[in-house]
Amino acid sequence: MRGDLRRRRAALEDEWSRWVPHRAARPQHAADGTGVRPEVADSWLRSLTTVDPARTAAPPSDPGAHGPDWAHSPLRVPVDAVADELRAIADDAGFIAAVTDEAGTILWTCGGPVMQRKAERVNFAPGARWDEQAMGTNALSLALSTGRAATVFSAEHLVSVLHGWVCYCAPIRRPDGSIAGTLDLSTTWDRSHPLALSTVRTLAAAVGAALPATPGTTARPEGLRLTCLGREQATRDGVPLHLPPRRLEILTLLALEADGFTAERLRTAVYGDRPVTATTVKAEISHLRRDLGGAVSARRYRLTAPVQCDAAEVRRALAAGDTATAVRLYTGPLLPHSDAPAVVEHRTYLEVAVRAAVLAAADPAPALRYGELARYDAEVHEHALRLLAPGDGRRAVALSRLHAALRD
Repeated sequence: MRGDLRRRRAALEDEWSRWVPHRAARPQHAADGTGVRPEVADSWLRSLTTVDPARTAAPPSDPGAHGPDWAHSPLRVPVDAVADELRAIADDAGFIAAVTDEAGTILWTCGGPVMQRKAERVNFAPGARWDEQAMGTNALSLALSTGRAATVFSAEHLVSVLHGWVCYCAPIRRPDGSIAGTLDLSTTWDRSHPLALSTVRTLAAAVGAALPATPGTTARPEGLRLTCLGREQATRDGVPLHLPPRRLEILTLLALEADGFTAERLRTAVYGDRPVTATTVKAEISHLRRDLGGAVSARRYRLTAPVQCDAAEVRRALAAGDTATAVRLYTGPLLPHSDAPAVVEHRTYLEVAVRAAVLAAADPAPALRYGELARYDAEVHEHALRLLAPGDGRRAVALSRLHAALRD
């Protein structure tokens, strides 16, 4: 394993050295396992407008800009509840743990003396800014920008002084779903561990579950939640539903079509012209009904419980003319591995509608955000460039993407 880590580190160092100091070409895609992951490459592109890769330490935050200090932070009590576990991990595995606020400013750390000294050299300490604009690509900034748990290994960090590190970070979410901060575990690259990301994700969830609701809001019950754009996940009351692909397709169609389906129309929507009997469809519905605690009606198949579905939210945003929200929520194609005819139809509609809204927008922000997904769509990058003022630092991002799209 150590040899694999060395080879990966060397490949990333080569790519970083070839691209970051000069920006001569877009970083190599990681399809062969040795290049740069797309989310890291996009973060490099954004970061280079504000961060010098030769920076030696994180900058301090403005003391008055990020709300209460640690003693008064709503994160303090929930973090105290898992602090002993974090200290044990830090001591046993040679990590340093850190908690940030929602802006990426570190509020609290713990770790053994060796890692504490390493951390202090780069100001990985309370009061330091680790957001993307301040410290470039790192696990904390990726977790904040994507809303998902993130790992950043060695030379995936934009700032070269961090190339000896590997960092694992997950967002901490309030009961209303908004991000309250992040929880990070960091160590030297040679201590990289496959279980570290799941550990930090679990601990971040525990901290978030203990947070009070945001003043003025009411915590929503979890209910049924469906993620089907770019990735596939269903949960019921916060518990993952391990649905096979066919059942996930049916659930997605029921979430997108509130009026529901007759048995025959659902068979056609899912199986097309394949010789599948009505009995097969009824069996799938029966299994799905059991998975959802009975929340599928018996005669005309429709959901009888509310569902939070990312694809449905994108459609609502498009219908309301809210391109910014639609692009923010659109994180990839609908059930990308599905070939069910109705899923393909909905997938195509969303792809075309989101892209059309982006190209019609008078604000460059949707084109820049959508450009992270549509890396080879030259028209989108050209649209962003037309809308960006000559002195806007984001032009470098759009221009780099355009060059890459035209080259490939």
